[in-house]
Order: sequence, then structure tokens, then C-alpha cells
Amino acid sequence: MRRSPRRVVIIGYPDAELLDIACPSDVLDAANQLGARPPYEIRLASVDGKPIRCMSGLTLVAQQRIDQVEGDLDTVIVSGGGGYEEAAADVRLITHLRRLAETSRRVASVCTGATVLAAAGLLNGRRATTHWRYAARMARHYPAVTVDPVPLFVKHGNVYTSAGVTSALDLALAFVEEDHGATMAREVARSLVTYLQRPGNQAQVSMFLSGPPPEHRMVRELTSYISESLDGDLGTPALAGRAGVGTRQLTRLFDAHLHTTPSRYVRTVRTEAAAHLLSTTELPLVAIARRCGFGSTETLRQSFLDHYDTPPSSYRRVHLRQAIT
Repeated sequence: MRRSPRRVVIIGYPDAELLDIACPSDVLDAANQLGARPPYEIRLASVDGKPIRCMSGLTLVAQQRIDQVEGDLDTVIVSGGGGYEEAAADVRLITHLRRLAETSRRVASVCTGATVLAAAGLLNGRRATTHWRYAARMARHYPAVTVDPVPLFVKHGNVYTSAGVTSALDLALAFVEEDHGATMAREVARSLVTYLQRPGNQAQVSMFLSGPPPEHRMVRELTSYISESLDGDLGTPALAGRAGVGTRQLTRLFDAHLHTTPSRYVRTVRTEAAAHLLSTTELPLVAIARRCGFGSTETLRQSFLDHYDTPPSSYRRVHLRQAIT
């Protein structure tokens, strides 16, 4: 006997981010096309049932008013976007979101949609993420939520929060894997010609992509030197000596231009360089640790746990397999 479809409701609002709606809906639809059983029944809802004008200027037709959504649901997903603050202040939306959360197997948000979940009290006492640009603001406004700006997505109980925009692909692929297995998730990723599912604890922004080079010439030259000399002495005294300044002055410059300390910056660069080697080579851990300037594999392991919340061996198992596949 065929089981009932998995009912999924995506909640949108004015100035929603189109990709925050399209990414999860297309992933779940691709699973349907590949034979997911039971299939997903996906509907888009808005507070008043009116069309949703997205940030890009394109308009989506809502299929339901949020007060018309009744019965048990499989998944509720709140989109993010520029209108998130107004959405979080909309009493009707928040009231019905709380109601739907009570009868849903899981509740999720994409990007700034996490603020809407927080406004509904659904993240109180939970760890959550959002787009890195808005994490500090969310943490200030909702102190009962432990905001982690690093991961692509976070699962805490039956509540899921994801980072910005395309991380919704990773979140939705995680749903498919939970519901239908890793093979189905892999086939969905292939059909969408996307990266084979990134784990949720992967960092949102790489150190090497996080922004333009520092404007301060000396800091810029030091960051280049650090990247090229990972196995050398990159202690704060050594870097200060190379730059011809005192350690306190160096620390002040790094704080002003990189918003971190020299030692933390070095550790992050070394860890991300190790991550690159783990995912692209079969070098043993001891060789990677040595090449990236870690004193031992245990030091590398601890740095990985702090940075990625996963040990190097697990990171390699996922990423190297995906690179080969």
C-alpha cells in the first residue's frame, strides 16, 4: 500500500531570496523524479496567500495562505531574504509558524529565515546558524539562541538552520539522505550538477575566499608570507620580527585589519591548507601535519575539531571520496 506523500511547506514573504525557496524545492522535486517513495508534496505559502515578490524582482505565486495549512506536516521551511525583519515582526506569520511547528516532523530555515524561527521562540536553548553576515546581529537580538556562524547547516533536535543561499542545497540533500538514503542523495546531487553533498559542519567561508587582501601593506605582505611558509616559524614574535614591529603592534594591526590575532590567523590558514590536502591528495596525516606546520598529528586533529567540528580522518573520508567520485 502506497504511503501518503511527505507534505512540505515552504514559507515565503515579501523580499524573500528566490534561491532560498528554489534550492530546497528543486532538490526535493529531483528526488521525486528519481523515484523517492513516498514522494514529497511541496507547496509555497505566504501570510495572505498573495504572490511573493522576491529580492530579484521576480514574483512567485503562493499556493496557500499560511492559515489554510492544516494537518500533520513532514517539513516546514522558512526562507530568508531582505524582508526577514518584517517577517519576524509579523504576528500572523509567527503565530501560525508556532502552530505548524507543533505538528511537523522537522522545522527548518534558510539564511536569515533563522531570525524568523528565533522570533517564534523555536530556537531558544538551541544551537543554530544563519548567513555569516547576519550572525552577530541575530546573536545580539536573541541571546537565548547559541548562534554559530561557521557551519553550512546545524541540526539541533528536529530543528535545522542553514547558512546563506546555496547552503539550502546541502540542507535539502541532507533531508533526502535522512529520508531515502545516501545513494538517493548522491543521485539527486548528480542530476542537479551540484557538489556532492557538503557536510553541515563545513565552514561557510574559507579564509582564502573571505574577502579582499588587507589594505595595510605590511599586513598584506605578512599574510602572503604565512600562506607560503606554513611549515616555518610563524609564531607572533617571529612574524613581528619579520615585519620590524613589536608583538603588541602586530597584534593591534591584525585585529584592526583581519579581526583576529596573528596566532589564530596562522592556525586557521594551516587548518584550511590541511583540509585542502586531505581532500585532494592521499598523503598520510603525518606528512600533511608536517607540511602545514603542525607539530604532530594530534595538534592537527585538535585544530580540525575546533575549526570543522570533525576529525581529519572523517573529513578526508567524505571529501576525498566525493572528489574521486
